[in-house]
Amino acid sequence: MDEIKKMLDLAESAAKEAGRFSAGNIDKVKEITCKDGPNNLVTDIDKQCEKMILDKITEAFPTHSILAEETGEHGSASGSKIKWVVDPLDGTTNFAHGFPVFCASVGILIDGESRIGVVYDGTRDELFTAVKGEGAFLNGKRITVSSTAILQSSLVATGFSYDAEGKIANIDHFKTALTRVQAIRRAGSAAIDLCYVACGRLDAFWEFDLAPWDTAAASLLVSEAGGTVTICDKGRFDIFKKEIVATNGKVHGEMLDLLNENRSCL
Repeated sequence: MDEIKKMLDLAESAAKEAGRFSAGNIDKVKEITCKDGPNNLVTDIDKQCEKMILDKITEAFPTHSILAEETGEHGSASGSKIKWVVDPLDGTTNFAHGFPVFCASVGILIDGESRIGVVYDGTRDELFTAVKGEGAFLNGKRITVSSTAILQSSLVATGFSYDAEGKIANIDHFKTALTRVQAIRRAGSAAIDLCYVACGRLDAFWEFDLAPWDTAAASLLVSEAGGTVTICDKGRFDIFKKEIVATNGKVHGEMLDLLNENRSCL
């Protein structure tokens, strides 16, 4: 079997298993703790989902390295050119409150480049997949970004940092956008927001203070669906940069102008 296909199949299987497990536990009592602040939550389900995914990866690809949200680096000493970047439950705060917007995300880097992206929303049974150069798909059907041509007609989304200072830093952008777009959403899962840009449900998304596992899979989906992904100064995006601006491409310039209007981006 082609190695890319084998990795894609494994990523899909692992994301589905974890996503279905988390969705099946949304109404159950959870063990909830805080990581590096009162708003950055982790649950026992996050940890169980991460173990499910990592077990599958290490069994099938024992020489590959992994970067996982809850347990960090695995196998980095192997010198593998392939790195799996895993968010077992993106949208933990939503999950902890029973708000059904969360997902499992698995991205794969080869020589530092995003090559495979898989995001699974277990509450809606939606599997988003992309392989670099091969397009983006939702449940096996090809998806493309929206055709919205102007920002004033756009539905956009953003997210806020866990810490108070980070939240305040994005308020100016949010306030400006309120009068310059059709509407704004803040659903609480960066991976899902990016997938929604990829399939045309959103026209643009921006956020600061993100981690690699938030964007590793879904940023590739936007690009493969025909969208544009950069940082605020129009520079090249990579998953180890904390900021992202993702759009359908047609409103990208207007979105960047808006974000740079009040102050320099983070």
